[in-house]
Amino acid sequence: MKGKVGRAATVLILVALASSCTKDGAEVSGIEGSRMDMQEAAERADGILDAVLAEIQPGVEWTHGPTTTGVCDVTRRRTVMTIVSAGRRGSFLGLVDRFWRKSKYRIKAVNDDVDVPAIFAQTGDGFGVSLIVGDKGQVFFEVDSPCVRESDVADPVTKPSGPSYAGIEVIPRPNVHSDFWSAGAS
Repeated sequence: MKGKVGRAATVLILVALASSCTKDGAEVSGIEGSRMDMQEAAERADGILDAVLAEIQPGVEWTHGPTTTGVCDVTRRRTVMTIVSAGRRGSFLGLVDRFWRKSKYRIKAVNDDVDVPAIFAQTGDGFGVSLIVGDKGQVFFEVDSPCVRESDVADPVTKPSGPSYAGIEVIPRPNVHSDFWSAGAS
């Protein structure tokens, strides 16, 4: 048993080292040798989010969530303001799952919880993508970059499809009714 634990610990250490990043971007996880900086990574994340939201038909209203940066990574978020009823969540997740698979994303995990379902995937160039359904059927999309060179990160240029909640600390619960996505919601 001790040998298995030791091997497992060694593997974890090697994985951590292989996926490490440095502040100057010398080591880049997921996109070996890339010179992508945080702004370019944010733009790539925006493109990933634009593509999945364009795929959702009928369309939904969404707003930007907060952008966050780490030492060598950036995260972009979008919050769906359209109510996705419990009866439509499976269809919504299925549509996104099929699109991500068609886009050659690797599905890393699926949470099939009735109340808080989620899908976690990764693009071929190392960006982590997730969809999480929260309270009242509110859907959250998030894209996390791999380690990239440090740089300033501008706000997204894509305009939200509904009201903007920029500067507001807490985005409200979903408040847009869709004849399709909100069907059966109370």
